[in-house]
Order: sequence, then C-alpha cells, then structure tokens
Amino acid sequence: MNAFGKSQPVTRREDARFLTGRGRYTADIAPAGALAAAFVRAPVAHGDIASLDLEAARGMPGVVLAMAAADAEAAGATLGMGFTVTSNSDGSKGAAPERPFLARGRVRFVGEPLAVIVAETREQALDAVEAATVEIDERPVHMDLAPGGPALHAEAPDNVGYDFGLGDRAATQAALEAAAHRVTLRVVDNRIASNPMETRACWAEMEGDRLHVCYGGQGVWSLKGELVSLLGLDESRVRVTTPDVGGGFGTKAMNYPEYFCVALAALRLGRPVAWMADRGEGMLTDNAGRDLVSEVELGFDADHRITAYRVDTLNNLGAYNSNFGQLIQSHLFSRVLTGTYDIRTAWMRSRGIYTNTTQTDAYRGAGRPEAIFALERIMDRAARVLGVDPWELRRKNFIAEAAFPYRTVADETYDVGAFGRVLDRAEAASGRAGFAARRRESAARGRLRGLGLSYYIESILGAPSEGVTIEFLEEGARIYVGTQSNGQGHETVFAQFLADQTGIPADRIEVVQGDSDRIASGGGTGGSRSVTVQGNATLKVAREAIAALGAFLSDGGAPAAFDGERFRMDGTNEAPTVLEAVARAREAGRADLARVAGEARLPARSFPNGAHVAEVEVDPETGEIRVERYTVVDDFGNLINPLLAEGQVHGGIAQGLGQVLWEQIAHDADGQLLSASFMDYAMPRASDLPFIGFGTEPVPSTANALGMKGCGEAGTVGAMAALVNAVEDALWDRGVRDLSPPLTPARVWKALGEADDGRFAAQ
Repeated sequence: MNAFGKSQPVTRREDARFLTGRGRYTADIAPAGALAAAFVRAPVAHGDIASLDLEAARGMPGVVLAMAAADAEAAGATLGMGFTVTSNSDGSKGAAPERPFLARGRVRFVGEPLAVIVAETREQALDAVEAATVEIDERPVHMDLAPGGPALHAEAPDNVGYDFGLGDRAATQAALEAAAHRVTLRVVDNRIASNPMETRACWAEMEGDRLHVCYGGQGVWSLKGELVSLLGLDESRVRVTTPDVGGGFGTKAMNYPEYFCVALAALRLGRPVAWMADRGEGMLTDNAGRDLVSEVELGFDADHRITAYRVDTLNNLGAYNSNFGQLIQSHLFSRVLTGTYDIRTAWMRSRGIYTNTTQTDAYRGAGRPEAIFALERIMDRAARVLGVDPWELRRKNFIAEAAFPYRTVADETYDVGAFGRVLDRAEAASGRAGFAARRRESAARGRLRGLGLSYYIESILGAPSEGVTIEFLEEGARIYVGTQSNGQGHETVFAQFLADQTGIPADRIEVVQGDSDRIASGGGTGGSRSVTVQGNATLKVAREAIAALGAFLSDGGAPAAFDGERFRMDGTNEAPTVLEAVARAREAGRADLARVAGEARLPARSFPNGAHVAEVEVDPETGEIRVERYTVVDDFGNLINPLLAEGQVHGGIAQGLGQVLWEQIAHDADGQLLSASFMDYAMPRASDLPFIGFGTEPVPSTANALGMKGCGEAGTVGAMAALVNAVEDALWDRGVRDLSPPLTPARVWKALGEADDGRFAAQ
C-alpha cells in the first residue's frame, strides 16, 4: 500500500453542491416550526444591573419564554462556562473569574447577553427584546491595553489575567548587555473579526427524552461535554451534530452563551428553538482575534549572529476568559518563539489584560502568526539597522540542516528542516533579481516600490490522537472521522486518501463527520491538525483492515498480498478487490471484517515552514498600497492533495493581508463598537489581491508515518510580516519608521507627511 497516497490535485467534490445552493448549513436544516430565539444584550460596556424587567416582553404576541440568569438557575442550569487558564511565571494559575452564559449582577462588555426571548417567529422575538427594560448603573470602563484601571473582576484587581514567562530572563538580559548590536521594535497586532460567510447559528430539539443540539462549529464533543455539565444532563441524553459549516477560522471552535440558552429553552419548552446571528450581532459577540502589543529586542554579535531574543507582550483578553484565551499569546505563541533561527538564549513574558470588550481567542494560526510577525518584523528592522541584506541575515542565522532534530529554547523539537533550500527556491520564484528594475520603473511613475520577506515556521497543535471507523459496504465504503470540515475540503481529501489505501473509488466513499451519536469521540478541527492526525489514524486502521482481509483470504496460509488495487493470492489467478474480499467474508460469517475501528496518536508535532515574498507599490500622494506580486514556497512535507493545500494557503494569505491592510475592530472610549457592519469594517476583496505564486519544497516530517506537516493556517502565519516588511521597504528612504496595521491609505499618507524629510507634510 502507498502510505503517502498518490498526491493527486483532485478538485473538491463538495463544491458541486456548495456552488449550486445545495449546501446544508445549520439554518437550512432547522426543524419545521422551530421557535425563534433573540437576545436582550447589554447596552453599555460596564455596570451593575439595577433592574431587568421582562414582564412586558412576556406579554408580547407570540412570546413563549423570556429567561434571565435567575430563571436559568431556577431551571437547574449552572451558569459558569468553561475555559482553560495558563500558569503564571511564579507557578500560580491565571485568574479564573466566572463567565456566566447570562449576565448575573454585572455586565462587562457591550452585547453581553442578559436574557433570551423565545417566540413563534424571529420578528416577534426581536419585538419582544425591544419591550424588555434594563437599568444599569454604569461603572468606569477599562479599555487600555495595560495593567491597572477600573477592575473588571475581584480575582484580577489590576486587570491582569495571567503573567506568563518562558526562558531564562537573567541570561537573556546579560546576553543583550554584552551584545555588539541591540535592536528594539514595538510590534502591534490589531484586533480583527473572522467574519465567516455563515454567521454563528444553532438550534435544539427534543428527541424523546434526549436533547439534540445542532450548531455550526469545529467539533461536536466540546459542546456536548459542556451541555452535560451546565444543564445537568446525563451524557447519554445529549446529542450534538454539525452539518456543513460556512467558515470557522478558530472562531467557531469555542462554545458561546447562545448555545446553552437555546438548548435550555428547548429543554424547558419541549419544542425546537433556533437562533442565527445577523452580521452585526456576530461582529458584536464573536470572539475577536489578535489584539496585542509586543516589545521585542534582538542582540547580535559582531558577525551579526543572534545572541539573545526578548519579547514582552500585553494581550487583550476582553472581558472574560474565552475557552483558550489565556493560552493563545502565552503557550501557543511560545511554540514558535524563536522561529527558524538558532537562538539559544531567550526570554518571553506575556500578560493578559481584561478590558471591557468582547473576548479574544483563536483566529487562524492562534498565537503562531503573532509570534512570527514579531520575530520577522524585528529581523527585517535589524537588517536595516545593521546595514545588511535581510535575506542574508536570515540565512546566517537559520538552524543548520545538520542540527536536526533541534530542540528550541521553548522545549520544542523541530524534527527536520531545510530552510536555506526553501529560501533559495523562493528567491528565484519571486524574481528578486529583477526587483531593482521594477523599482526604477515604479519610481518613474511617481510610485514607491518595496519588497518584503518573511520566513515562518508553524507548530501543528490540537489533540494528537484521533479515531476512525471504516465501514465496507456492498458498493463502496463509509469513513467516520473525528475532525470537522469548515470548508477545507475534508470530504474530498479523506475519501481520496482512503481510496489510495484500499483501491475503492473515491466517489464511492462517504465521509461521515459531526455527529456525537455516530462517532464516539474526536478532536475536531483546529491547529492545522485535521488531515495529518486523521490521515495517520486512517492509515493505521486501513492497514489493519487490509491485513485482516489478507489473512482471511489465505485460509490459514501466507496472507494474501495487496498491491493497492487487488489482493494477490499464491497458487491462484484470483485477484479480488477489497470489496470482493469483504463480500466473501460476509458469506463466510465474518461480518466483523466489514467494519473496523481504531485510534492513532502522533508521536510528535510537525513544523511546516516556508518563505513569503510580497512586493508592493505605494502611491505617496494618497497613501494607497497595491500588492503587485506575491510568492510563497512552503515545506509541508508530503501532500495528499496539492490543489487543496494551495487553496488553503491562498485563503490564509488573504486573511493575513486583510489584517495588515484594512481590517480593524474599533471601539470608542466608552466601549461601544464602532465597526459593526461591512460599512465600517473593511474586508479584502478579490480585486485587492494579486495572483499568488505557490510552490512547495517538501522535506517529509519524521514525526508521523505520513511525512506530513499540515497546511491550514500557514498562509496567515507567514503573510503578515511579509507585507509590512514590503511596505516598510517602500517607505524607508522617505523616513517612515513606525508602521502599525492596518496600513490604511490615511495612515500611510500621514506617516509620509510626518517623515523626517517633510516633503509630504500635510498642508
């Protein structure tokens, strides 16, 4: 059997139904006659609830339920949602204030749910929300990304949720003081919204005495576990399903208050209840991404080799801990702290700050884009300060191929790498040799042209184990997977991989996902884990199935050999396929061979990496930036489907460029959201992006049997620094030194106006 598959660029089979309007998303399959839920939300960012009167709402036409925190508790629910805390540098745990799914006593961000209204129609529910009255005694808000200010929680009097440290602080300070050169930089990661095409949605119904909750998420088991916990139900009484999902990006990996409210309402009423956010509601309540500021410093010896690296980050947690909020800019950031460079002395400090805003949590890359953004920005700045070529500075400091496996200061083991080879390939593919001529041509037209490089490394995260069940049918097969597609093409790639292992045509393989009744457990989707971890499990179980069938066919002799298409049996011309062998097994009373299940665990993480090269042109008269060329060369190890991998990279780059150039969640000083629609929040459009040149230079991983490294988030991890570095390259000779995204035309024009030479000062 071919362990790595045939690596064919197969187009996504699910696209046919998506593009013809036959996708089945959460709202599409809500039960007929489902009641509609709507939410009374906090109108201010911080204050004590003086009164919440739902009586008028209860009397509105069509209303069947109006439930606040006290009503939920009276129905037997526990309000406090789950989350994970990190460890502080002194060994204590991060702050763990309660996060109720309906506010109790106090509100801490605009949009926090106070009550749920359930009515016969959505319009009636929304009208009833307007009839509810709430009085809040406002408190001062804390919006600054800094310790101190009005405390949001008694558990965090200085609004510091955690204070994480990693590395050797004293040794790093000493190395920096002894360095021949020291370079510092302040790096800002702006707050952004994921804005999936399908907003968050859920519905719940009773199936006899069992609760069935359907929602658009990234895995069903986390929600099932918390429904059991908060609603006090036996695990056997809860089923969670997920149909097609129109984008997740990490935002849909977490549990949200609305899901528990809808589930509890269905339990109380014995009727189906549905909810779907509109775009403004999603902008107001979805977990945000990024939102941190890092002070970074590099030390170099006289030969420009890195001697020390220090990072000090302040991370905006929002009003509460989200599921993984404390982990993103601490543990996950640290996984790739020193990137692809041979840095033996480093210190990282990260503090999470509570503010009166929506929570932050994972967004495509989750900590790794932020870490690489900081490192690759200061590497580029160091090259300019030291007066050396930024490509050569990276080459000089890369971890040498002979040093692998390489243990980093963050105690991560990179198994393999050929960073210089990948960079050489990117240099050629990007046409760097012709950049000077292109810059002169731009200058002749009054434009400023810049070239930016970022070399990233990613760490595959999420649960390292995954299970799979393979069921052989008369005409095909069914594979049950524990991951959850959010539009990546899992139906294609998992069927394609099983087809490679069994010889069963991929179009006769059904992929089953997203149902806690049909699949015993699973790790869901996140951290670029899906294909690597699920493929590893599929390979193991498929091999076991083939071996069992080969033994059955041998009738006690040497097992029949399988060539990827058919079994070959000694002493006979027979060559049955897998399905023919299964049919014989059924006839012989061995139906057990028709359904096989198992689990596999990755022995270690893998580390995709690669070079992103962006080329931009800036109009100094308007500040407009155009991305003219973009090239990426990735090392993803072995690929099952290169076409889908390229699509993932394209999408990730679009999100990285979107953050750098346009996207920004904005609040006023009182915590009111100013960017609640696409009129106020700028999303990248197809016309804003160039053709993206994509190539791979694979170095197969030794950390899994497939030699894979994952690709789902890599595009975003590398894109951000490449683009900012390109813009800085374009503007450097004009005296611009401080660039923080989003690099809108107004910001760039202002920066040029304030530059040292003063030639473009505002009139």
